[in-house]
Amino acid sequence: MISIRSLRDLLRLFFIFRREVQITVVATFAIILLGAFLLPNRYESTALLLVKPGRDTSTVPIEYADRPSIVMPNALRDPLLDEERMLTGRPITRLVAQQYMDALSNAPQPTGVTAAIKSAVRATVQGIVAVVRGGLELVGLIEKRSPEERLAEDLEKSFKVTHEPGSSVMELTFTWNNPQVAQTVLKSWVEQYENERTRTLGRVSLYAFYEQEVKDTQGNILSHKEQIQALLNQLGTVSIGQRLADTAQGLNDLRTERNNTARSIASTKAGMEKIQEQINKQTRLISSGKELALNPNRQDLQNRINSKEVERQELLRSFKESAPPVRALDNEIKNLKELWGNQAATVQRTENIAPNPLFTRLQNILNDQQASYSRLLIQLQQLDAQLAQLEKDRQQALTLEPQFARLQNELDAEEKNFILYTDSLEKARIDRELDKSRISNIAIIEQATLNPSRVFPKSLLMLLLAIPLSLGVGLLALYLFYLLDQRIHDGDRLEAQFGVPLWTSLQDLSTAQPHRNSAFTASLYRLYSVLPLRQVAEKGLSIGLTSAHSGEGVTFVVEHLRKLLEEHGHRVRVGDGRPAEPGEIQLIDAPNFYSNQQAFVHLRDADLIALVVRAQTSTVPMLQNALSTLTTAFKHVDGIILNRRRFEIPEQVLTWLGRFRSHR
Repeated sequence: MISIRSLRDLLRLFFIFRREVQITVVATFAIILLGAFLLPNRYESTALLLVKPGRDTSTVPIEYADRPSIVMPNALRDPLLDEERMLTGRPITRLVAQQYMDALSNAPQPTGVTAAIKSAVRATVQGIVAVVRGGLELVGLIEKRSPEERLAEDLEKSFKVTHEPGSSVMELTFTWNNPQVAQTVLKSWVEQYENERTRTLGRVSLYAFYEQEVKDTQGNILSHKEQIQALLNQLGTVSIGQRLADTAQGLNDLRTERNNTARSIASTKAGMEKIQEQINKQTRLISSGKELALNPNRQDLQNRINSKEVERQELLRSFKESAPPVRALDNEIKNLKELWGNQAATVQRTENIAPNPLFTRLQNILNDQQASYSRLLIQLQQLDAQLAQLEKDRQQALTLEPQFARLQNELDAEEKNFILYTDSLEKARIDRELDKSRISNIAIIEQATLNPSRVFPKSLLMLLLAIPLSLGVGLLALYLFYLLDQRIHDGDRLEAQFGVPLWTSLQDLSTAQPHRNSAFTASLYRLYSVLPLRQVAEKGLSIGLTSAHSGEGVTFVVEHLRKLLEEHGHRVRVGDGRPAEPGEIQLIDAPNFYSNQQAFVHLRDADLIALVVRAQTSTVPMLQNALSTLTTAFKHVDGIILNRRRFEIPEQVLTWLGRFRSHR
């Protein structure tokens, strides 16, 4: 637990883990040196193959080119991936392994001291691996495999084939421990690939297949045409589509005419009912002439009224109007006028009777409408009969139409197949001739190369980078040690992390230089300044110093603090079980409270409790556990004293840094 704030803190961190870093750097340097001289050499052989365009490497299958509606195009497909898969397939790898095992005995043996050492080490390692493998196979942990299978796996791991995006050139790389063997294996690999590819993609029987399919398709086309002709003869037409169209047109026309006839029947019937209603309202006979004369009764009443008016005028000469004779005469005149008003002015003397012409005309119209109504009914019956016949013909055509459509579709498909099979027959013939001549679209543009320069290990580069890599690994190890270290080296962040103030940090006097004892004295005076000495005169002061484990330096701190207090005129007593008296300071020495249970009894009367922690020995979990225990027992811990703090940077380094800064 150390804070990195400056270069000096980094130097402290380095000197804290100096031994670990030195071991890491030396071990890394030794591993790099051993690897540079003892790692097996790896040599690389390369070859280039050009994949020329052809049907075997087409981005779409032949079916897609012939039938665009079947297969969706895939523009992202890379045909060279198929070639790479065939190159790295297990069948070719097994064939190459067989040839390698046959040629392994003829390979030149390495010469030289280094090669002999490597060969001996390799043989030893192989022997140990064989023994271990035999033991594992014996207990059933791994399956028993032949040397050929294991060699095939090793060859597959050492072989690599790649190509650049958009390029048709495949780059073949084979890495092995001998350049001649690598070249031989890569040549064998390319040869086996060409042979296997020709055998796999060979189309020996394809020509016979297409030839037979052309003949079968011709027979199917003739059979379908005969069946279609039989159906057309059954319907008596040259085209079932035209027959359905004509029938549909005839049905539409007849249905239109029938609807018109039905409307005419309905309108004629309604007209007949209206005419009959008008006939019922007319009379059969009418008067053709009449002779009129004045009504004699009305004339007689008028004469009598006139005579009564004259008689009334004569009576008025003798009587008043209110006289009874006058009044009786007025009533009589009034009655006569009422009778006169009820009589018609004229009376018919003679009349001529004749047939009604309107009745006769309406009767003639009704007869005509009845004849038309009968004609329309007969016409409707004829239209229904024609519609039934056309519907029957249409149903017959519809019944045969699916069969005819199926035959027509099959005929169209067979005709398309005939065209495709004819074209494919020619292609198959060309492919057959190419296979006979072993002509392929794979061209070798660079044979397997012999590269005597090894690709691994790069011994010179490893030697040049040994020191920088070792130092880099050492720095990385230093950072990991810093992250994993839980020890307490100084008092920084203790108060922020645990919530308990740090009273002071006391330097380790066993390793400090004589002129640095003043730092210890200053830290002791800092502890003196923290103590609440104002209450000593009134009620005394008890200070309890404790630690979690033995060896933390509690007695050491108590002794030096006692001497400092006495030098300043205080009366100091090391705790003996009695409470502190006014004017007295009691120091309670209670170390190792985990093992010494009496420490809790002594600390019970302490006014202040301080936990003494030894630097570079105590860890953060230990301090947290100790603070938790004391807080549980006394509900408070007043301070932490860090003892035996070391300044890890050597004096010579600090002196050199001081000189360096002064020169700047």
